[in-house]
Amino acid sequence: MSNNKLEVKTMAELAAEGRSPEYLYWVGCMGSYDDRAKKITRSFVRLLNAAGVDFAVLGPEESCSGDPAKRAGNEFLFQMQAMMNIETMNAYGVKKIITTCPHCYNTFKNEYPELGGHYEVVHHSELLEKLLSEGKLQLKHNPLAGRTITYHDPCYLGRGNDIYDAPRHVLESVKIEVKEMPNHRENAVCCGAGGAQMFKEAEPQKEEIFVYRTREALTLNPDVIATACAFCNTMITDGVKHYNKEQEVKILDLAEILAEGLE
Repeated sequence: MSNNKLEVKTMAELAAEGRSPEYLYWVGCMGSYDDRAKKITRSFVRLLNAAGVDFAVLGPEESCSGDPAKRAGNEFLFQMQAMMNIETMNAYGVKKIITTCPHCYNTFKNEYPELGGHYEVVHHSELLEKLLSEGKLQLKHNPLAGRTITYHDPCYLGRGNDIYDAPRHVLESVKIEVKEMPNHRENAVCCGAGGAQMFKEAEPQKEEIFVYRTREALTLNPDVIATACAFCNTMITDGVKHYNKEQEVKILDLAEILAEGLE
């Protein structure tokens, strides 16, 4: 399909041509259906196209990874979803998966193997770091020159899978200096969406966690709060709105920041 000059093939289209791509890009539920997260998806695809990455998507054959069901305690539903996905991906001979969602990343990497799904799973922050370091992704300018930026560590990327450096290297490679929040890396505070909390009402407490985390970011007076997870993006966006700062502070994914530099 083509959308605003984006080139995206489906696995089925490539299979009909007798080809198999290097990567399956797993778009994820947020990246497919959430209007805000779709912008992250489009930005990432623009970067993949610009770097000449050989990839395809499942399109209508993609289902949920099963992460929300498992976190909510429905192991039966999770295994049903996972087995269906594994059957589909194995039929196409998938070996490598890219995700923009740390939740999908964590599920594919750590929970699919015991069900027979063995893949090399790469988060988009890792792939972007690799493409930049190899010179395959060239930006025309520093997309955030002169602006103050801080980075929020997603739980499933950081503490869950020990990926702290790749996102920071991505920003540093295009001459963006990151101002760290008081709690960062291993001590980063959750945005409040993990563990299927995204889909339920908040439990009674003094202060919701997304408000706390956003306030921590705002103490740095940032122009941009960067993250690498659509769930985090949503929660921190809500936090910025809570403080009536949405006109002053942008919440951007790494892919969106780099895509700005292509123009």
